[in-house]
Amino acid sequence: MIVDSHQHFWDPALAHYPWMTGALRRRYGPNDLEPLLHENGVAGSIVVQARHSLDETRDLLAIAKATPFVLGVVGWLDLTGDVDRQLGDLEGPLVGVRHQVHDEPDPAWLLRKDVQRGLSAVGGAEIAYDLLVRTRELPAAIETVRRHPEMKFVVDHVAKRPTDDAAWSSGVSTLAEFPNVACKLSGLFTEHDPAGTVELALSWFGRERCMFGSDWPVSTLVVPYGETLRIVGADPDVLARTAIRTYGLEVA
Repeated sequence: MIVDSHQHFWDPALAHYPWMTGALRRRYGPNDLEPLLHENGVAGSIVVQARHSLDETRDLLAIAKATPFVLGVVGWLDLTGDVDRQLGDLEGPLVGVRHQVHDEPDPAWLLRKDVQRGLSAVGGAEIAYDLLVRTRELPAAIETVRRHPEMKFVVDHVAKRPTDDAAWSSGVSTLAEFPNVACKLSGLFTEHDPAGTVELALSWFGRERCMFGSDWPVSTLVVPYGETLRIVGADPDVLARTAIRTYGLEVA
């Protein structure tokens, strides 16, 4: 079995995505992805938020409810607000929460008291939190994980490895020392040394805490869908089991 733990849907004609440029500025929906999943033997996927919007989270949950291959949603919540109320207003398979931390001006944004309070609520709901960080934010991510030992964390895109990677290597390997942190082998082809990054991540986290993610459609800027799958190898944990365990997915 194969589960794609990281893909996106969006329509820039209906909503604003500040980071989006070029070829990505068009609609990508379930009908675009489904043939690629069938072609590559992928049983299902997790759709991940792409903007800071509760409306987007609701829309993705509605897509998941109507789309058999979408197994769960990693959505956005306002961590500085009433997270319990927000969760109570949502319906559908919300399996994780994410915020574009690397776009915040403050590298220690995760350590704000209101954000930490929100993260505690996410953990209390037994929902995973995806860490979308680069090297600059790794110290705050490490401290956040240290403060929440019972919470599940997932490092997206192996924290986007830079060319000058000494600080990145130190930070990601430190995160791997915490048993409640998993790592997505996703978004690799838009960063430095994809194959080498897979090797490092597997050595730090082990196959039982690494999971495949295509980062479709962003990955299509560089490689076809199948290449994002081939680079991670054939281990059953990496291909599906880690994602199923980490996000509590129900797979037929």
